[in-house]
Amino acid sequence: MTIWWRRHRSWLTPALLLAPGLLLFLVIIVASSIETFLISFFEWDGIGPKTWIGLGNYIELLEDPQFYTSLKNNLIWLMMFLLAPPAGLAIALLVNQKIAGMRLAKSLFFMPLVLAAVTVGVIFNWFYDPTFGLLAIIFNALGATAPALLSDEHLVTFAVIIAALWPQIAFCLVLFLAGLNNLDEDLIGAGRVDGARGWNMLRHVVLPQLTQVAFIAIAITLVGALRSFDLISVMTAGGPFGSSTVLAYQMYEQSIFSYRFGYGAAIATVLFLIMAVFIAWYLRGLIKAEKGT
Repeated sequence: MTIWWRRHRSWLTPALLLAPGLLLFLVIIVASSIETFLISFFEWDGIGPKTWIGLGNYIELLEDPQFYTSLKNNLIWLMMFLLAPPAGLAIALLVNQKIAGMRLAKSLFFMPLVLAAVTVGVIFNWFYDPTFGLLAIIFNALGATAPALLSDEHLVTFAVIIAALWPQIAFCLVLFLAGLNNLDEDLIGAGRVDGARGWNMLRHVVLPQLTQVAFIAIAITLVGALRSFDLISVMTAGGPFGSSTVLAYQMYEQSIFSYRFGYGAAIATVLFLIMAVFIAWYLRGLIKAEKGT
């Protein structure tokens, strides 16, 4: 046994170390995803027997106006969340300067990253309150009336996304700060010798070295936009009249509150397919980046 172990320990040791995590991944992620896909072909209340309806849930989904509202909101989340990487880069370039007080500024910008999504939602609920919130105080000081953003079906999605951007920008800030701390000093020195300063230094020397970090920031930001749920649940519960609902929240609402687990599973499957496209794009870009290096 000892001789056999010595012969094969080069692959047995990492296999044994990876086995617990791989087992959890297969049971919790892969098996659950397959089970969800199978449930989407049934009418099921989560308790009683399942009734096979084939593609019935998907056909109903295509005829459901709320599905298209949720899909539209997800697209709005995607477009607005793309503001997070450039904003995070700009702040990272600012706080990376060796200026007195920048450590305090870094701490303030990092703060949203360590806050729970529920906490962020509660803070912005207070901020948006049209009677006594901070937004109301600002508008009252200007002699105007604050809008009830979370009650306006045309503005509520944008209000929630702004709240979500606060911690997302902080996340991108951390990524870009890590990238800035790993810049090649030789390239920067060569750029200075060639007379590169300011914008030219940033464009031709710094940014090319941050392409991989930027790619990771954009990919994670896009996936985060698609799986948005927490803030919607805390701030609006999908209202008013379902106008702020996204696919993840609609899935939750149909499954938990309407006892339509089959229909919720169909929504989850569609969301998974959309996310799979972005994940495939991310992996393709990651492989290209690895080959390029």
